[in-house]
Amino acid sequence: MPTIDINEEEILTAFEKGQLKSVATKSELAKFKSAARATAVKDRRVNIRLSSIDLHDIQVKALEEGIPYQTLIASVLHKYVTGRLAEQPSRIKSRSPSAGKRGSA
Repeated sequence: MPTIDINEEEILTAFEKGQLKSVATKSELAKFKSAARATAVKDRRVNIRLSSIDLHDIQVKALEEGIPYQTLIASVLHKYVTGRLAEQPSRIKSRSPSAGKRGSA
């Protein structure tokens, strides 16, 4: 588990003791629930082809994040189509072509 600072610890303790109350209105809660349901529904399946190197890099990044690589791919695509994926200046690291030749998953 990642370390948390003192402020986060206080919030967590208050939450666990039931001391926090929602400030959202009923209509806001309904809107949030609807958005969560729409986001969580995964009713379609797609197959894509990726280079071995890209797949390896995605799997490494997912491992660092502690999530399945398919979830990472879905998250990145969702952020892109909703306009929440911010483009940053290129920070391309040199990637060895042999990196993709290691076992495939």
